[in-house]
Amino acid sequence: MPPTISATDRPLDKLSADAVVVGVGKGPDGPLPTPGAEAVDRLLGGRLLTALADLGARGAEDEVTRVASLGQGPFPVVAAVGLGAPEAGGGYAPEALRRAAGAASRALSGRASVVTLLAAVGGTPDEPRLHAVGEGSLLGAYEFTAYKSDTDGRPTPPREFTVVVPDAGAAKAPLQRARAVADAITLVRDLVNTPPNDLYPAELAARGAAAGKAAGLKVEVLDEAALAAGGYGGVLAVGGGSARGPRLLRLTHSGKRARRKVALVGKGITFDSGGLSIKPAANMHHMTSDMAGAAAVIATVCLVAELGLPVEVTATVPIAENLPSGTAYRPADVVTFRNGKKAEITNTDAEGRVVLADALARAAEDSPDAILETSTLTGAQLVALGSRTAGVMGSDDMRDAVVAASVRSGEAMWAMPMPAELRRGLDSPIADFVNANADRMGGMLVGAHFLAEFVPAGVPWAHIDIAGPSYNTGAAWGYTPKGGTGVPVRTLLATIEDLIAT
Repeated sequence: MPPTISATDRPLDKLSADAVVVGVGKGPDGPLPTPGAEAVDRLLGGRLLTALADLGARGAEDEVTRVASLGQGPFPVVAAVGLGAPEAGGGYAPEALRRAAGAASRALSGRASVVTLLAAVGGTPDEPRLHAVGEGSLLGAYEFTAYKSDTDGRPTPPREFTVVVPDAGAAKAPLQRARAVADAITLVRDLVNTPPNDLYPAELAARGAAAGKAAGLKVEVLDEAALAAGGYGGVLAVGGGSARGPRLLRLTHSGKRARRKVALVGKGITFDSGGLSIKPAANMHHMTSDMAGAAAVIATVCLVAELGLPVEVTATVPIAENLPSGTAYRPADVVTFRNGKKAEITNTDAEGRVVLADALARAAEDSPDAILETSTLTGAQLVALGSRTAGVMGSDDMRDAVVAASVRSGEAMWAMPMPAELRRGLDSPIADFVNANADRMGGMLVGAHFLAEFVPAGVPWAHIDIAGPSYNTGAAWGYTPKGGTGVPVRTLLATIEDLIAT
């Protein structure tokens, strides 16, 4: 069962739990106490802040200092979590609270119930702070144990969070939203973390369909025969090398009083060996995450439905496994896509754009007001922006709207250009274009140029390259675990809400 989260406005000395979480900032001379830390310090007879100083706490981001109360007060353990340096004016951004809440959840493994005072940081809790504390607490408590054979006796993350606020009634709705968002991100993480022998194309389509049906969505799944009849040449080409055939999943939420129609598209390569243009063996196992974009749009449309948003959203998800075999597509093949355009294949490892071309063409047939596409498209994203910052390309206004939404959501993204001269790298002597530029310069931007060929003129669109941010290959940090992260569900949701509001 997922952890629970609730709010209370009862006095601190009337509460009890296995641990209490307080925030401390990073100051020039040591940790800076916040209202929550000061309240617990008083509860412990003025011993907490002295103990933190003695233990060398600095208030740095992701730093968690645990202090035993030794029977003083209702909480056996105090977890002081660092917020980093305060912003100008002395406050802390919601993302700092989100990260701190997540770091505390991870550090309190083995403690079943937790009271958190982080919402009090910066004054009276507002919705962004409550969302941040709720999301961070729940996401930091995530773990993936489906393939662990022995879990008995192992310390587990907290199962119950109580957020201290001035008005518990007013906090109920924001925390319910935090719960819904965390559930959506958990779905993404679980799908990404499931190994490819168990999450092959038909299985990903089935799990996505099951999630859609549970959310009350309209569900459509196309198998190989339906893909052939529908002219989905790109999906069939990439999926042809695997004995486990490709699929295309469509999930539609039709909200009441909808005035906007949004198309979501996500890359669903359940494993990417590179095909005949095979990848090096080193780190190929990370390609279990190559369906992170698909998982994100599946979870987002389900989340939109759960929140009951007044919008029509359709997720179009091309799903295939890219393997080398006697039936694999080849360099020098020419692939015909659903909209009739043709691409000369120069690199079978640039397969994501090949399946996305069909999906974008299909999504455009619905005449959406905007198209939001996300994919683990290029290694060039990591080279340009690192492992935590996604690159966003597309029409200028939509690209900038996505980046603005990401800032509020706490998912790092950066607006990237699409220089016209890079499009020439896709020129083909025999087809409309090639699928990969030969010199590999500006690879992330060239990938966006390829996708742009399948977006009708005048339709606002954005491409979010999440090759790095969707899958954490390093140590856990903040509320981000090792493995699947759930990026960019929060940004997609915020962008859709912005579109509704305009």
